[in-house]
Amino acid sequence: MSVRGAKILVCGAGGFIGGHLVNTLLQQGAAAIRAVDVKPLDEWYQRHPGVENVVLDLKLLESCQRATAGIDGVFQLAADMGGMGFIENNKALCMLSVLTNTHMLLAARDAGVKRFFFSSSACVYNGDKQVSPDVMPLREEDAYPALPEDGYGWEKLFSERMCRHFQEDFGLEARVARLHNVYGPEGTWSGGREKAPAAICRKVLEAKRSGNHEIEIWGDGNQTRSFMYIDDCTKGIISIYDSGIDEPINLGSTELVTINQLVDIVEDLAGIKLKRRYNLTAPKGVNGRNSDNTKIKKYLGWEPSIRLRDGLAQTLRWIEQQMLEGIPSI
Repeated sequence: MSVRGAKILVCGAGGFIGGHLVNTLLQQGAAAIRAVDVKPLDEWYQRHPGVENVVLDLKLLESCQRATAGIDGVFQLAADMGGMGFIENNKALCMLSVLTNTHMLLAARDAGVKRFFFSSSACVYNGDKQVSPDVMPLREEDAYPALPEDGYGWEKLFSERMCRHFQEDFGLEARVARLHNVYGPEGTWSGGREKAPAAICRKVLEAKRSGNHEIEIWGDGNQTRSFMYIDDCTKGIISIYDSGIDEPINLGSTELVTINQLVDIVEDLAGIKLKRRYNLTAPKGVNGRNSDNTKIKKYLGWEPSIRLRDGLAQTLRWIEQQMLEGIPSI
């Protein structure tokens, strides 16, 4: 099923990925888009002309029923989440996203929705496979035996299973992507929910502006990650939605870096070198995580097109502009 000519619902459209996804759907010819988020409209990261923007709490079944009325396809991105600092300290809030996923699946089934995309996470992967910075790229089968990130990861893994069983039992076509560390402009860059790339960009810029040439890094800086730029993410999401892939699949970059190397890149882009302080008591997540893209390359021929340095340059410029204009991070 293609998004072109379809009536599409984007849940979590006021968020970072959701806002960019709406824009990509418009570019790819969706006939109509209903964008839904729990936040007031003035707190959405992006709003697009010609889109039906609706404020609803999708934890409630009746809200999900209103959202899915007359819809062909659903992109379910709505969740209470943030960076590692948030998900390690708000496990119950993260788990409550199960209500949104459950009620969205029920409403989509009852409304006759043709296809349902669920945004899962690399946090579903077994923690025992992520204990070393020299991590082997995580394959889709590495989610089992189950030992995901406590709270957020369990919520995502459980919801993946619900998607599978709604397809098996009710015929609701489900597509699931496991997203790996998405970053870019038009998202959170301060306040506690931001991801590592945005946090590093902000910290480097703050140090440069203040003259206090020092930066705090969570952990020892040797933990490894791969980071996917938002444009690659939204194109990958739609490719998976349009495809015949009915199993969870990785959507991420394979360009592995340490957090120290991430800081190196941002410092170089900003033209500054900072003294580093390592906070070994701060949340830092697993020691190593990278995406194995064998399946998505085989099925879709997809791989990221934007290098980490290039994506960080765009992200840094956007955050710097927000700071210069005194625009607070939402």
